[in-house]
Amino acid sequence: MSKISRRSFVGLAAASSAALSMPSIAFGVGPRVVVIGGGAGGATAAKYIAKDSKGAINVTLVEASKRYYTCFFSNLYLGGVRNYGSIGHNYYGLAVNHGVNVVHEWAGSVDTASKKVNLGSGATVSYDKLVLSPGIDLNYDSINGYSAEAQTHMPHAWKSGTQVQLLKNQVLNMKQGGTFVMVTPPNPYRCPPGPYERISMIAHQFKKTNPTAKIVVLDPKMKFSKMGLFMDGWQKHYPGMIEWIDPETHGGLKNINVAKMEFETDLDTFKADAASVVPAQRAGAIAMAAGVNDGDWCPINPASMQSKADENIYVLGDASVAASMPKSGFSANSQAKVAANHIRGSLTGSKVFDARYANTCWSLVGTNDGIKVGASYKAGPEKIDATSKFVSKTGEDSAVRKATYDESVSWYDGITTDMFS
Repeated sequence: MSKISRRSFVGLAAASSAALSMPSIAFGVGPRVVVIGGGAGGATAAKYIAKDSKGAINVTLVEASKRYYTCFFSNLYLGGVRNYGSIGHNYYGLAVNHGVNVVHEWAGSVDTASKKVNLGSGATVSYDKLVLSPGIDLNYDSINGYSAEAQTHMPHAWKSGTQVQLLKNQVLNMKQGGTFVMVTPPNPYRCPPGPYERISMIAHQFKKTNPTAKIVVLDPKMKFSKMGLFMDGWQKHYPGMIEWIDPETHGGLKNINVAKMEFETDLDTFKADAASVVPAQRAGAIAMAAGVNDGDWCPINPASMQSKADENIYVLGDASVAASMPKSGFSANSQAKVAANHIRGSLTGSKVFDARYANTCWSLVGTNDGIKVGASYKAGPEKIDATSKFVSKTGEDSAVRKATYDESVSWYDGITTDMFS
């Protein structure tokens, strides 16, 4: 598919809107790939399938939001390090530069027998290959007393957008010397270091605007990603502000009284002035609707990211069971390129390369104090296996930590360019 002009893109948007009133949406000719979800996995897959097939494959990206706000780096917004606009991106480049058909609609269900995606409007989009990159949904009822309704009072902010803005507002407006309670999720969950970077960045904000505030962390896990590095950083930057309590100590979170902002454990009942509650997670609903899940997550073929339930469906990112790989934006972007290569080979006969994956998770603990963990991976017979690993070390000097933070900023600019331009 050739590149299109701004005028053509506007026309395409109008045509897409009109097409939604019709029974079916069809774009162009040739093999059809539909990608559901426009995040690090879906946007990357759509781009590379369209770009590298040079128009031989017709690619449609179904994404409800017209502007995508990244979960990665949203903690830096909470800490006052980034502004909100800096983590927002649109899909213009995918359409104009690569000819991806961008449909801003909800995907309601998948008819795998007829290979059709049913959209919220009632229209359908047909596919030869389907890529699911729906991210996560939250198991609100995994915590007694918490619910979808409660998220306005105690934001999870584990999906970027208005939830993150709400949490930011509550942090900024918490009373002086008040208590912030953070409930972290059980494994597995999106972005393993994410809750602890959030704690760090909220403490970073409090240090500037509410220095006598306290943060209580109720964790269902005995250990977490980069634990020693975070603990060391909290003591260095925020001494006496953060109290992390493990499950053997607190005895389990028994109930949340949202109205009273109280958290009941065997150890004590903690009263909060503001809070963030991140419950257990599962694959996004469309993956469940497509029937490619086994329990809460979706098993895949490690060599291709194909679903083990349906060879015409690929599952990327947080929704997949990718064994050693964490649920992260870097992982999803890496997986998308493997899937895109496999899909092109399947539909056009192009060369398929052996699967290689990578991931790095950076976190900011304090001003210019960056830490990281990562690995390289290959596809094993039954799962994705790590071939090498690395992690920051405690006691690194300030120059190393600043370089790590600068590296994370460069990565953010690079991955978002890779996804959206």
